[in-house]
Amino acid sequence: MKELFNFILSFLVAAILSACGQHPGQKTQAENGQGKPGILEDIKTGEQTENHPDNEEEEKGQEDGNKVAGDISFNFESKTVLLNSGYEMPIYGIGTYSLTGETCVESVTSALDNGVRLIDTAYMYHNEESVGEAVRNSGIPREEIFVITKLYPNQFSNPEAAIEEALEKLDIGYIDMMLLHHPGEGDVKAYLAIEKAIEDGKIRSVGLSNWYVEELEEFLPQINITPALIQNEIHPYYQENDVIPYIHNLGIAVQGWYPLGGRGYTAELLGNEVILQIAAAHGKSSAQVILRWNLQKGVVVIPGSSNPDHIRENTELFDFELTEEEMARINALDRNEKHDWY
Repeated sequence: MKELFNFILSFLVAAILSACGQHPGQKTQAENGQGKPGILEDIKTGEQTENHPDNEEEEKGQEDGNKVAGDISFNFESKTVLLNSGYEMPIYGIGTYSLTGETCVESVTSALDNGVRLIDTAYMYHNEESVGEAVRNSGIPREEIFVITKLYPNQFSNPEAAIEEALEKLDIGYIDMMLLHHPGEGDVKAYLAIEKAIEDGKIRSVGLSNWYVEELEEFLPQINITPALIQNEIHPYYQENDVIPYIHNLGIAVQGWYPLGGRGYTAELLGNEVILQIAAAHGKSSAQVILRWNLQKGVVVIPGSSNPDHIRENTELFDFELTEEEMARINALDRNEKHDWY
């Protein structure tokens, strides 16, 4: 009888504990030494998960947000792309390579006056101060302008100081995106320093310039934040048709420098017979056709110019569209011909 009584008592205790959501032998949070109400330990992973009634919905929303942020297709209505960092970046802008001093200020000002909101600069362009001056004097709200700058390999040994130098020279509050200009000794260390600056609110997004498939496969496993952008040489004579899809599949946006071929090569490219024929069919210039071709391939364009007419012309890219046949004709011009050493 005593054994039967103990069995019934044990059964009743187990039933009560089960109703309370606790199993026999399971310790409470206090017994586990967690001491933080609302925090439960995930048995499978050992990670701590917020014990919130809407936790599953929140996680699903975060996953959906990441999927959206990972979609780097262009929005031709807003003329922007949503980066994997969560920030929107214009899909066309102005490059400032070789623009210095007052020429740079005037060129960036002209671009801003014509609706450009993306500006690309770099430590090695020696014009960050001029870019910052034009941005500050524009009267345009800071958050509407997207500024990219770059660290050069000779800065990788002390990236923290280099980041502070860029912030001081630009003097625009924060940097929208910082790139590593090209691979070099200490590039991982420099990238991790940018990650820390993002955490500190000094920089919003990080990316790379002149990184290709082989370099990316070696580099990406060593960092924490996936680059939001890869900036490489891209134009009809050097199209990177194998590299662009690889980068896009990683959820990373692609930006092309030298979109018009680069100084010393621009005239030949603009005079290409195929491009001239397509331009005539649309009532557009060769430059506009090439820039539109880039955009339709999912490549952000940053043509550089100090000519106000050319700067304005380079913004008029959204009132026409190239056909698939025209895109194919330009694609057939690829020579795998790089115009710079990067």
